[in-house]
Parts: sequence; structure tokens; C-alpha cells
Amino acid sequence: CVSMASMFSARPAPLQATIARTMPAARCHAASRSLRAATTKARGLKDASDMCAFMNNCRSPFVQTQCARSCYSSVVHQANARPLLSPRDNLVPRASSNPSVAASGGEYDYDVVIIGCGVGGHGAALHAVSQGLKVGVIGGHDVGGTCVNRGCVPSKALLAAAGELHKLKSKDHMAALGIETGSLNFDRQKIADHANNLASTIQTNLRRSLEALGVDVIFGKGTIKDQNTVEVGLPGRVDIEGTVTAKNIIIATGSVPATPPGIEIDNDRVFTSDKALKLESLPEWIAIIGSGYIGLEFADVYTALGVQVTLIEAMPTLMPGFDAEIRRLAQRVLVDGRKTVDYHTNVFATRVTPTTFGGVEIELTDASTREVKDVLEVDAVMVATGRRPYTEGLGLENLDIDLLRGGFIPVNDKMQVTDKDGNVMENVYAIGDANGKYMLAHAASAQGISAIENIQGRENVVNHRNVPAACFTHPEISFVGVDEETARNEAEEGGYADKIGVAKVSFKGNSKALAMKEPDGLAKMIYRKDTGEILGMHIMGIHSADLIHEASNAMTAGQTLYELRMMVHAHPTVAEVLDELFKHAQLEHVTNPAPAMAMA
Repeated sequence: CVSMASMFSARPAPLQATIARTMPAARCHAASRSLRAATTKARGLKDASDMCAFMNNCRSPFVQTQCARSCYSSVVHQANARPLLSPRDNLVPRASSNPSVAASGGEYDYDVVIIGCGVGGHGAALHAVSQGLKVGVIGGHDVGGTCVNRGCVPSKALLAAAGELHKLKSKDHMAALGIETGSLNFDRQKIADHANNLASTIQTNLRRSLEALGVDVIFGKGTIKDQNTVEVGLPGRVDIEGTVTAKNIIIATGSVPATPPGIEIDNDRVFTSDKALKLESLPEWIAIIGSGYIGLEFADVYTALGVQVTLIEAMPTLMPGFDAEIRRLAQRVLVDGRKTVDYHTNVFATRVTPTTFGGVEIELTDASTREVKDVLEVDAVMVATGRRPYTEGLGLENLDIDLLRGGFIPVNDKMQVTDKDGNVMENVYAIGDANGKYMLAHAASAQGISAIENIQGRENVVNHRNVPAACFTHPEISFVGVDEETARNEAEEGGYADKIGVAKVSFKGNSKALAMKEPDGLAKMIYRKDTGEILGMHIMGIHSADLIHEASNAMTAGQTLYELRMMVHAHPTVAEVLDELFKHAQLEHVTNPAPAMAMA
């Protein structure tokens, strides 16, 4: 054990301050009474001795040391305005702030260790604590992961500014509301600061939520040594090293931007979304390679900020993966309807080269003939061609597994990792972008919760078809389930082709959308006429990212259109679009036939 007294006496003041600043993650929680004691003039450190009661079942000196440093940091922070407190030799840290939980009977440091502290790891940790498990999360240097620090959170801050600018720049839109607008200016740096500040705020909130529940947030990166042991370190930091053990390990390391062959990222004129989110400058003309979620959202941001945008897509159409009808409407509104956007489809960017004149030259090769089709010269290039799992240094070679195509970790439906022979590792799980099943932050969280359920012996499988997705352009696009083409193909194979129904409702007939002068939108639902089951829903229009949850939750709960069409929606709201959609369904029965069929 590392005593608190030795930390006070043995370390020179500058090093003590360094520890207080740099070791905040492996927390050693203190009761509020003890924290107040630490800041009371009349009391010395002896009364703070109950701040940390070391867990007898902790077998890891690394955990002990990190908790000692964190506890020391906490005391220094609380008492920095007070007279120096007298050290007490018997003040020792504990490995976990949840002393009521013994990790796996004392055999391991933790019941669950989660490698990665993004949205997926956070969701898994919170659920694990709710189940009475002792939890450690490795990744305190990057709380929030990609989503919070380099992805969906800061991008929404940029999109919020873009949305306001799109409205104000549309004089016809504002005039229709009776508002006259003059010259319009914006401060690029303040917009960037808003994104950075938001990411910092959410990161702090996530860390505090973990700490408040007694989760040990361990500073560093994890390398798996075997199915129960994780080595912790951080490149360039010799003071961060050690080992923790756990009955179960969850891999939640997320992903990084993927770059096609022939493209070299210099983070100056050629960059990915990681760099673009910082909004350090605004080129006059930017080419965005890829027209999926990331490419579309950044095209929305850049056009609002006055940048000329060229979309480059390898597939025959823009926005591949979207429902065909929604895709056509989105292209009309988001691309063709904006004078500062053009595009090239069915081409590869086979060569991207910064020029000596401050621009970037892009060689476009026809995806069908493989012949060079065109050469563009723009001011900057953003690569938005998807993401790849981040598993470098994770130690997967020690688990004897073969990664899937793209570098994804193979897992079964319960999120358990499988080795190269297909054998299931009962206590090792991989969630989120690391397994590639559905690369969305909220899907990672759902998988993390599912993993904990399976750890607890309650079989749980995430139905990814019921997980909603959204693109936060203006207007937004969202969907859940399958598109019409997929639904019809599956019905043909399953012998129920005549049971497929499609309902559509335009936003042009919605009172709230008309009041807001936001009539561009369409909601489309694919369903079964016999059972009333929703197979898919696709929406483009204002607030569609919020509306989609009514469908996704209904699908998850097993609700059918027989029930949904009887539900009431407030008037006037955009949600009435879905009310109309449910009522438009042409069902074969007046009431749900399922109960009668079950009785028979």
C-alpha cells in the first residue's frame, strides 16, 4: 500500500503539483463529510483519514498507486486555501469508491474493465454499476472518445451555427415571416470556440457522472495481455504504467477516420473531420470526398459559412445507403438547391496532391472504366470516406483472433469476441465501432448495455434494425429499419411480396411546418399490411432526427400500426406528420389479428 503520508513527505512540491494536475482520472472517492474536514482550519489530516479505505481485495499495486495520487490531488485541491495539514501515516487509498461491492470474490481488481471511455464505454459502465458490479474504465485521457471530442458533439455545435446562417441568408424565407435582414456577418473563431467549449463541457459531465457512481476512471491506454489482464500505459509518459485484472473485459476503443489509397493527410490542405471540426480556417473552395453522413453535414456547414463545396462520390449516386426517394429529395434541397454546391459521382479520387501555389490537385478516375476522367484544383480537401476501428496497441494478438475485413473485431450476437477458430471468449466483449456492426455512438451504448446484461447471465441481443440514425443537415434526414428496395427483396424471398405496403406524407400539409416556413420534407413508411409491423421509416424534414424515435421505439416494443394509429398527437406539431403516416397505412384488418391468432 502507498500511504498518503509518504506522498506528502517524499515528493518535492513541484512534483506534488504535477501529480495533482496530471493524475485526475483514477479517482478515489471521498465522503462529503471527509471532504469538508479536509478544508476545515481546526482539523488536520488525521480527520481526513476516512477519505480512503483501501479495498482489501485489491491485488494491483498500479490501482493502489493511481488511487493514492488521485486522492492526494483531491486533498490538495480542497485545501489549497487553507493552512498546511499534518500528514497521517495510516491514511491509505482504496481501489474502488464502491466498498460494498467485492470484485469477483476478491480474485480480480474489477468485475468489469472497459477499455475506452467513449459513449459506448460510458453506457456500459453506468449499466454495470447499476447492476452492482465493480467497474474500471481505462481511457481517462480521452473521456468521451470520438463522439464527444472529435465527432458528433462538436459537429452539432457547428451545425447549430450553420442552421441559423442558412435561415438568415435566405431573404425569401425571412421575408415570408415578415422579417427584413440586412448585412450578415459571423465570427469564425467564436463558432469554433462554441464547438470546443461544448466538447469540453460534455467531457466533464461524462467524467463526473462516472465518478459520482464510483467508477474508477484510469488514466492511460489499455493493452490486453490475456483474457483477464490489461496492461496500462501512455506513450511518452513513463509515470503511467501498471496492470489491472478483471473477470470481464469490454473493448470499446472506437474508430478513427479512414483514408483511401493515394491520399496523404497533411492536416493543412488535406485533412479529415478531426481537423475540420477545429474550424481553424475557411478555404474559398473545398472538395469533400464522400457524401455520407459526415460529408453531407460538413457540406452544410461550409456552404453556410460561404465556402464553395464540391462533393466527390465513388458510387453512382450521392448519399448511398439512403432510401432512394429520400435521397432524391435530399439532393434537390441540399445540393441542387444551393448555388455553392456541385458534385461528381461514380469517380474515385485516385490522387490528391498539394500544389506549389497553395491549392490541391485532385485526379478523378471513372469508377467503371478506371480511366482518368478529370482533374480538379481546389483550395482544400476534406476526406470523409468513413471510419476504421482503432485497435492499434490493443494487444489483440494475445487473444489469438483474426480480424475481419476492415480490421473489425469478430463478435457474436452477445458482443462476445470469437477467436480465429470461431470459439467464443466468454468474458471478453467488443462493442461499438470496434466490431463494426453499426458505427453509431448510440448503437455502441446499446451494445455496451447488452454486454453487461449478458455478463449478468441475462441473454440480450441488440436488434440493430431498430436503432435509428440521423444526418443533421438543414433540413435533417433520419431513418430506422430497412429501405423500400430491401423490404421488397426480402418479402420476395420470404413469400410475402403482396403484403408490403408503403405510406408517404409530405411536410407541405403540416400546420407547424407551414407556420415555420419549412415545408420541404417527406416521411415514408414501409410496413406489412397483414401484421401492421413497421419495417422501415425514412424522414427528411425539420426535426426529423427527433421524430424518428417514435418509430424506432415502437419497433423495439413490438407495437404495430393497429395500436399506433389510435394514439393521439398534439396539434399543431410536426409530430402530426407521423400521426398521418400511421393512419395512411392500408391494413388488411380492422383490428390487430395477432391476439385472435394467438388464442386460436
